Amino acid sequence: MSANAPHHSAPSRQLTLFDSICIIAGIVIGAGIYETTPEIASRVTTLPSLMSVWVLGGLISLAGALCYVELATGNPEEGGDYIYLTRAYGRHVGFLFAWAEFWIVRPGAVGMMSFVFARFAHELFQDTLLSTGDKGSDFVVYAASTIVIITILNVLGVRTGKATQNVLTVFKVVGLSLIVLVALLAPTHEVATIVLSETRDPDFRLALILVLFTYGGWNDICFVAAEVKDPQRNIFRSLALGVGLIIAIYLLFNLALVRAVGLEGLGQPTVVVDFMGTRFGDLGRRAISLLICLSCLGAINGTLFAGSRIYYAVGTEHRFIAWLGNWSGKFDSPARALILQGTTAFFWVVAFGIQAGGEAGFLRLLAFTSPVFWTFAILVSLSVFVLRYRYPDLPRPHKVVLFPVTPIVFCLSCIFMLHAAITYAQFLQSQHAGMSPEAIATACVLIAGTAISFLEARTSAS
Repeated sequence: MSANAPHHSAPSRQLTLFDSICIIAGIVIGAGIYETTPEIASRVTTLPSLMSVWVLGGLISLAGALCYVELATGNPEEGGDYIYLTRAYGRHVGFLFAWAEFWIVRPGAVGMMSFVFARFAHELFQDTLLSTGDKGSDFVVYAASTIVIITILNVLGVRTGKATQNVLTVFKVVGLSLIVLVALLAPTHEVATIVLSETRDPDFRLALILVLFTYGGWNDICFVAAEVKDPQRNIFRSLALGVGLIIAIYLLFNLALVRAVGLEGLGQPTVVVDFMGTRFGDLGRRAISLLICLSCLGAINGTLFAGSRIYYAVGTEHRFIAWLGNWSGKFDSPARALILQGTTAFFWVVAFGIQAGGEAGFLRLLAFTSPVFWTFAILVSLSVFVLRYRYPDLPRPHKVVLFPVTPIVFCLSCIFMLHAAITYAQFLQSQHAGMSPEAIATACVLIAGTAISFLEARTSAS
């Protein structure tokens, strides 16, 4: 740890196996399952193709989880990917990852989930004093306000953050299970299928991008590895149980809804709300909107909780941002990292919300974050090989199953996803006369991060 880091306290191992599984499930089962399911269904033509894209996404996630088990149990420290990339490729790559996470990936993920929260909060409060009367404005206000509230809850400490996460995760899993049960008990195709108002060509690549976004977040437990009790056992168990549980829930959710509303009906943006509304009237619509809002809050809470640990870890090792490496003894949290992270997410939500008109903010943020995310995912998958070569004697309580096949499969999947993400970003950019705002912002962030990293290295050397 850098002597320059203003590190007055340190994280303690407070997270149990249950807490760890709740962090994984709470982050993953959130915005995605409700927002992306209709989009995915509208990009495929048959039920087998729909299920195959969900199964393929689950297998890629499982392969990634098996790689992360080795990385996390061999390096059970705060920071996750930042630690692995730094040790595999050096300080410059580790810093650039953290910089990109701070400015692009993490606030983008939080922003996407907050826009989903806003969609269903609008459904819930559109006839109340909490609505401005303008749908686009409502989206921005609801999304931004959510980030502020969840950031404050996490600043108040690990116990507050994990308690919030556990309660929200239990609510969302129980609620999702009830939706599945109602759909399975409903007569087949009880809800009339509706022809999509906008014809869309099948796009398996975009469907897979959306599926993997929906599965995304399972690796965030590695960012809080220094706070997990008995990490050699519980990191492995939480990843295996958490990812397995999520795959089963997602497959069952899609099968149940297709049985009830058909593939065309599943392609409607508010299919779950509409379905529950036909069963239980306005009360059902409001109840499911509230459940989805709680699910999104759990995902936002878990993402902010885990992400702030990256910047805390970076602050302990890079003197230019050493003030981030402060663990608040008063609140028992990386308060400075949380506040700055929440501020960045707030900024992007407002900027993209205004620029895209609120509702379109989700997909624009997806295009903004995906290429950067998958670039670093490739490097993480290769770090399994690099670290085995550079540190052959490092204790590895849980090695990758079926090595080297599993990390190769994960790496090739990440390369495919990077290509698909770039293709989708180029499609959106084609709608602009010049470079899109997302492309300009990404280029500026990466150039600035690279410059700061090398400037710090030269200053330290001198």
